[in-house]
Amino acid sequence: MKENLYLSKDLAIINYNVAYPRTEIDLLNSADFANVLRNFIDYTKEYLEDLYYYILNGKTEREATFEITKLLRQMIVLDLDEIDSDYLNDKGKLLDFVEEIYDFWKKHQRFSIINAGKGMAIQESSFIAADSSFNNLIRQLYRLVEEKVLGRKNSVYRQMQSGTNAAVAIRKNPVKLSAAYDQLKDIWFVDSIMLRTPMILHPRSNKRIGMFTERETNPIKDFNGNPDEWFCYPAKIGSLLAFIYFHRDFISSAVSLGNLFELANENECRQKPDLICLFGNEDGKEQTTFYYDAQEDIWVGCVSYHERIEYFGYIKKMSLTLHNLAQMKKGWLPIHGAFVNITLKSGKKKGIMLMGDSGAGKSESIEALKALGHDKIKDIEVVFDDMGTIHIENGIPYGQGTEIGAFIRLDDLDPGTPYRDMDRSIFMNPESSNARVITPAASYDIVAANHKIDLFAYANNYDDKLGLHQFMNLEDAKATCKEGKRMALGTTQEIGISTTYFANPFGPMQQQDICDPLIDTIFQCLKDNHVFIGEIYTHLGFNKENREGLKTAAEQLLEFIEKG
Repeated sequence: MKENLYLSKDLAIINYNVAYPRTEIDLLNSADFANVLRNFIDYTKEYLEDLYYYILNGKTEREATFEITKLLRQMIVLDLDEIDSDYLNDKGKLLDFVEEIYDFWKKHQRFSIINAGKGMAIQESSFIAADSSFNNLIRQLYRLVEEKVLGRKNSVYRQMQSGTNAAVAIRKNPVKLSAAYDQLKDIWFVDSIMLRTPMILHPRSNKRIGMFTERETNPIKDFNGNPDEWFCYPAKIGSLLAFIYFHRDFISSAVSLGNLFELANENECRQKPDLICLFGNEDGKEQTTFYYDAQEDIWVGCVSYHERIEYFGYIKKMSLTLHNLAQMKKGWLPIHGAFVNITLKSGKKKGIMLMGDSGAGKSESIEALKALGHDKIKDIEVVFDDMGTIHIENGIPYGQGTEIGAFIRLDDLDPGTPYRDMDRSIFMNPESSNARVITPAASYDIVAANHKIDLFAYANNYDDKLGLHQFMNLEDAKATCKEGKRMALGTTQEIGISTTYFANPFGPMQQQDICDPLIDTIFQCLKDNHVFIGEIYTHLGFNKENREGLKTAAEQLLEFIEKG
């Protein structure tokens, strides 16, 4: 990125490599501050008309920008009675200006970038220290000017995220790809991320629509992204390596991946990736597609540039779709569900895997179990909270995960649940329907290890039955899972009763011919290893305020664990 500051609608990206203000005067003298001020004046023209005319004060917008900046510089070193400015004739409006421009800045989704280990403007500082200093600088400037106008000190101080929401260190990475992927070779890789949590983001879309479909040509042929506008988040998704390339307009989604997928290190990124995702590709097609490059043995996904793909579900689910397709090719069965290892204080331990589509009640059943058994449960180890796999080694079925975090619908959780880990969480549109939180859940070492399965149950949110039911016939179990029935709650474009092949529209549905024999093999192996195969009734398709169904299901899950 060549600009000092990139502003686009409600997004701001600050490039510390080009310029880095160390003092209030440095900041006020910068072209970046003038840029923000001009954007703020345009904003007041549309939304704060009285303040707009106060700012202009008979001047052009350019003149007003100069005069206000001059006034602010003077206020750094002088008392107000030493300054000659028309803006001081109405201190109430001047205070409104100070508060509103500060709020205007904070309404942006704000990120900083710096070259890892060799920042041009701040070579002696780490990216965390540099970003923290910038955050303090913005806050100090606001307080200084505000208190000058008030004529007194504040009595209450709030340490807000005044500078950025997150900082990103980037590096060059020599990719091990053929010439067919040369368009990607100059794109900078994310090296590390610093999140200011709890982080609250407001993407302009809060649900995913459409399907991921296979295409006949490699989307790399339609990629012409400018390396100055693109970055790559190298992710370890389960046991696979994914290069997730993203347009900078979607940096909020990419940075949020830090709470979901383990960031691959520099040595790991020297390997050829298993998966490539082009997120925000300006191809004008409004598509979400994938392609298998047989020659390179790489699955390539592409999400076209559109405002709605700000919803985090797009970058998450495309990445998981590519993972699932690659794993099915290896003979592993993708499971859309949740898997935890429960250890009781009595010493008994069980691996509990629940399967179901979005809104079926997988995560909610686990949360209900936590609440119910808090005095009996010693430890809950999360293997996955959305997508995992079952594979067979030496005749034994094992579960593995994909994500180190969880992307959870707030509406379906008990009121206190999202606040337990809010100090590490990223909230998305918390005031809206389908509000979500991304919170860390497990270490990568746990996620990518083999875990024994003791119970496998389909999460049924549409029947009025209660508790836990065991299938006596394997064909019935497979039929229920393949039908993938649920009461859709509006988390995608679906509402009401719907069916999705194997409750998994992220790979299995697109390649049912490959998935069908895998289901037969895996389910037979589960049965041969005496795994409980059943159905759990969550009742989440009914009144979501009524938690009795979830409570009964949790009670019977706990009984199963206690039986040993």
